[in-house]
Amino acid sequence: MNPRTDPTTNPSRPSADPADYFAATFRALQQNMEYALQGKSAVVRLALTCLFAGGHLLVEDVPGVGKTTLAKGIANSLEASWHRIQFTPDLLPSDITGTSVYDQSDGRFTFRPGPVFAHLVLADEINRASPKTQSALLEVMEEHQVTENGTTHPVPRPFLVIATQNPIDLEGTYRLPEAQLDRFLLRIAVGYPDLDAETAILTGRATRALPELARVSTVEQVSWMIQYAGTIHVAPTIARYVAELVHATRSREELRLGASPRGSLALMRAAQAWAACEGRGYVTPDDVKALAEPVLAHRLLLDPDAELRGVRPQQVLAEVLRAVPVPAAAGVS
Repeated sequence: MNPRTDPTTNPSRPSADPADYFAATFRALQQNMEYALQGKSAVVRLALTCLFAGGHLLVEDVPGVGKTTLAKGIANSLEASWHRIQFTPDLLPSDITGTSVYDQSDGRFTFRPGPVFAHLVLADEINRASPKTQSALLEVMEEHQVTENGTTHPVPRPFLVIATQNPIDLEGTYRLPEAQLDRFLLRIAVGYPDLDAETAILTGRATRALPELARVSTVEQVSWMIQYAGTIHVAPTIARYVAELVHATRSREELRLGASPRGSLALMRAAQAWAACEGRGYVTPDDVKALAEPVLAHRLLLDPDAELRGVRPQQVLAEVLRAVPVPAAAGVS
């Protein structure tokens, strides 16, 4: 990171050009995380896009491909508070949000915050807990607060939940409720590494342990970047394109439930952050198309007949992208 752009003295006013400052911080975080998650540049960029868009991230894949490494990579790259919650079938909602404990010294109940009170919360294997326990995250993910006995307790800002889960057909997993899925800005998969990347992993681990990542960004920097990403220009034609894509999902016969207005807002916010990562001050149709699947696919609920035929939400979304006309303008006006 160029010391000239270090915002620690005044995080809301970087001394360099804002676009250059954003891009420099993004590159520093990306390079740092790729040191631990080799060969996954596209995955790391999507994860950081979610961070800068101010949303929550769901990482779904088979065991052993680096889901937890990705989540810990973000946490270890930031000078921020973070807690890890290992989701298990016997986990209770109060184990996540906290509970009131009777204090005998003054005869009152005192709220003891749970591990959700941190800037970054790693919910590891979230779908191994019961739906009742999973629902403990609904309020805090949407409103950044926990309500207990009629009293609200705000969590730190910025606040990011990174959840990992195994595919739902694996032993001991529960399907996440639709309301829970809708609160994740992006859902991504890590995937297996290619041959060269896996060879490099084996070579490196033979001589050293999992690398300790440097802390290359602060809470103040991330807060500023979230605010800046929200200022990236979205032309009316681009906003209309986003709305048309989401509306098209609601009329597909293969779907019982299309994307909600929260999905429209999520797609626009993610596209703004994606454009900012490229150093642009405006969103293009390509930004929207690049993020349509990770933002919208997990919000689509298949019709039972389509599910029996083996149709996947990604296939339906691909057809929607082909059917909805792309704006002719570049989207800068």
